[in-house]
Amino acid sequence: MEFTYFDIPDVVEIQPRVFGDARGAFFESFSAEKMAAAGIVGDWVQDNQSRSDRGVVRGLHFQQPPHAQAKLVRVAAGRALDVIVDIRRDSPTYGQHLSVVLDAERFNMLYVPVGFAHGFTALEDGTLFLYKCTDYYAPHSEGGLLWNDPTLNIDWGVTNPTISAKDQVLPTLAEFRSPF
Repeated sequence: MEFTYFDIPDVVEIQPRVFGDARGAFFESFSAEKMAAAGIVGDWVQDNQSRSDRGVVRGLHFQQPPHAQAKLVRVAAGRALDVIVDIRRDSPTYGQHLSVVLDAERFNMLYVPVGFAHGFTALEDGTLFLYKCTDYYAPHSEGGLLWNDPTLNIDWGVTNPTISAKDQVLPTLAEFRSPF
């Protein structure tokens, strides 16, 4: 596995070693030992999957303590623009975002630490998005930021996105009080 680090601390992109031949491809999608060596640690307790068509935007979501989650995300089919926002109050990169294209053909993954809002937009129909999480889903701990907050100025790469009613009324960064 190759690990790419960013200017926003603790965020890591993972590119697994892929073995391909006439039959298809094989790769190791998770190794606790290799992840820990790269600074990616956690008690992984839940896997989730969503399916979205091109132009769907999901996010920006997080779970508040005591049910905060780190996530290891990837795309099993299609492509997605994955977006994270640092919402750790004392972080020098608070309010900054990062975008990474996750691609089923590249098999790349992104580690999203606790203290980040997370979202994505599907860049192809039938995009299957997988989340490995360090805590269970807890509806009473849900939180989020408005996906199109002008302060964040995120380029989602789509016009006329499909957004859930819930995601359209989340607070802006200026209205938000971070629990992290």
